[in-house]
Amino acid sequence: MRQEQGWTQVVFSERCGFYQTYLSRIETGQANPTLNAMEVIANALGLTVFELFDQVRQRQTPPVTTTEPPDDTVLSQSESA
Repeated sequence: MRQEQGWTQVVFSERCGFYQTYLSRIETGQANPTLNAMEVIANALGLTVFELFDQVRQRQTPPVTTTEPPDDTVLSQSESA
């Protein structure tokens, strides 16, 4: 989300008041931010914590796809008997 704003880690970490290395560890999954840190990140993005969580959830949810058998499926005589 910070990249969509065109912010580098350095710029965004300054907006949040975090060390750039801490922000990098959060982004790579090497650190788990506290709820307070999540609130700071959300505010820096112009979001509430709830909006931030919702956007993250939407990005992680794979699209639902359905597969249907082809309409021209023909059963052989041994399968239909």
